[in-house]
Amino acid sequence: MKYTLLVLLLFFACSIHAQQKDYTTTLQEIEMVREKVRTSYNVANTTEKDSIIVETRAYIFKILVKDIFPLWYGTPWDFNGHTKTPGEGKIACGYFVTTTLQDIGFNIPRYKWAQSASEVFIKKLAKQQVKRFTNKPLRTIEDFLLNSGDGLYLVGLDDHTGFISVDNNKIRFIHASYYQPEIGVMAEALDSENPLKYSKYRIIGKLLSDTMVHNWIKGIRYE
Repeated sequence: MKYTLLVLLLFFACSIHAQQKDYTTTLQEIEMVREKVRTSYNVANTTEKDSIIVETRAYIFKILVKDIFPLWYGTPWDFNGHTKTPGEGKIACGYFVTTTLQDIGFNIPRYKWAQSASEVFIKKLAKQQVKRFTNKPLRTIEDFLLNSGDGLYLVGLDDHTGFISVDNNKIRFIHASYYQPEIGVMAEALDSENPLKYSKYRIIGKLLSDTMVHNWIKGIRYE
């Protein structure tokens, strides 16, 4: 139980203070958390490791949705945008996805994935938890997400990509929007005027599986 308690203490300490800090400081704090979790994970038994995975999944979800994404809101979209600093420069949809994931500690090839079809990295991260939809009504997508449960998802569209968060049955599409390029990064309802609503093809992968969380803790490289 001491390992679960450690993760909980780190979780609450980080979540309380992250919004009061700038982006660089927030990322530094996340890395400190990851190092402490990794130290505990390395000496934990199987049962303790399972508990750490569960608590760490909740931590990663919360730090992304409540702290990291909001710091990016309002960063303008541009097809060639690849800024690493929220609020400075511009960012494309793929770079928003890969930058935020890399920044919080996932060891991924930021440029390579951002320039590839989104289906490529969705399958690498979500593995078996991937579902494809072709010419389906938006209600079908909503039902799938609600039935799949709370968590963080990646979605690939005809010509766009972004995150979907499901939290207590509230669904938000979080992306760098070319529909409103001057605003860029935003969170909005699925049925807002956005690419997800009108895309004919949608591939959705649920993130933060046990394996993905393990890889975050250990710093395992994705290719």
